[in-house]
Amino acid sequence: MNTQQSINYKRIAAAIEYIKTNFKKQPGLDEIAENIHLSPFHFQKLFTEWAGTSPKQFLQFVSAEHAKKLLKENHLTLSEAAYETGLSGTSRLHDLFIKIEGMTPAEYRNGAEGLQIHYSFSESPFGRMIIASTQKGICYMAFEEDDQSALDALFKKFPRAHFTGQANPAHEAIVSVFGNRAGGLTAIKLHLKGSDFQLKVWEALLKIPSGRLTTYSSIAREIAMPNASRAVGTAIGSNPVAFLIPCHRVIQSSGALGGYMWGETRKAAIIGWESAQMNLDLQNGQ
Repeated sequence: MNTQQSINYKRIAAAIEYIKTNFKKQPGLDEIAENIHLSPFHFQKLFTEWAGTSPKQFLQFVSAEHAKKLLKENHLTLSEAAYETGLSGTSRLHDLFIKIEGMTPAEYRNGAEGLQIHYSFSESPFGRMIIASTQKGICYMAFEEDDQSALDALFKKFPRAHFTGQANPAHEAIVSVFGNRAGGLTAIKLHLKGSDFQLKVWEALLKIPSGRLTTYSSIAREIAMPNASRAVGTAIGSNPVAFLIPCHRVIQSSGALGGYMWGETRKAAIIGWESAQMNLDLQNGQ
């Protein structure tokens, strides 16, 4: 059953898609609101509550020009930027609380036979999610429109594991990430199946501060493999943990958003939302 948060996100996503499709004619508030079947007043209120900014400013945040500006301003290495950004702004502190542990060959041999995995569903600002974890940490997290499709994807990834539909403290910690409650943040451990190369790429993604963007080639340089941009792209595309490992912060050098496993509109929504949160932090002097 859809919750109000999920319904609101779908309305916001429809508005973002309409803005992206019609940006050349710069649609006004009335036109966008009419397209998603809301009054201009309620649309403006809903959008501002969700994004923390106006539809007009949000459009600027997801534009190619804004993306190119962020790329140009990113003179620091990812490690330096993560350190500096992580120390300012409560909405970005969670980046410092996420650690990756790779599964051992024994843990995922034979389709993860014998591995105990708990899963649950949760709402987020970007739609419904499935979250799954082992005893060691989060092993899978994805945006899904349909619960059964989400479960099918999880079961396919770990075909011989033992599954229990039950939330646990590791799942509940995710709520603090979306809530931006600095006082309630706890360390989030990821327990991931991946090659050494994939794990190295995913660890590099964690160094990209919220509200900042980078490119595939920059990630390749960060892991000291400057000629591996294509392989880096493949590793980013196989990220098994939505949002927490921020593959959405990697875009094309042209400023184009590029693809995203969970939909380009959702990628635009997350990038715009994070930019809005960073803007609020700057306004509040954090």
